[in-house]
Amino acid sequence: MRMSFPFSAIVGQDEMKRALLIAAVDARIGGVMVFGDRGTGKSTAVRALAALLPPIDAGTAGYQDGTPRKGKVPVPFVDLPLGATEDRVVGALDLERALGAGVKAFEPGLLARANGGFLYIDEVNLLEDHIVDLLIDVAASGENVVEREGLS
Repeated sequence: MRMSFPFSAIVGQDEMKRALLIAAVDARIGGVMVFGDRGTGKSTAVRALAALLPPIDAGTAGYQDGTPRKGKVPVPFVDLPLGATEDRVVGALDLERALGAGVKAFEPGLLARANGGFLYIDEVNLLEDHIVDLLIDVAASGENVVEREGLS
């Protein structure tokens, strides 16, 4: 298990910490945009909060392969890389299963892996415009709908 810097040890940044705690308490808020200069503790604070939160039901945390899961798992924390493609973000057809077994199966993306937890996007201004639009749509609607040639 990866150790993280304790949330309570972060000095200053009171508004950021308060906003993160409020979003953690009430998911209906929909998220928090944290911005600031490099080295001001943005990612440290978010990682520390994720580690501080109690485990969540496995059934709601990060869609994996569609099979029901039971028990508790840590709150997901997923980094969105700058070069991520649309398929990597939202998910796509699982080509390995499609070619190997002839099965139409969905391969979940980063949004699904972050379900119930945190999707951390550093340098959002450097992402492709269509990826940013997609993320805004998902944040506004609260769901990620993927339709691919007869598979939805």
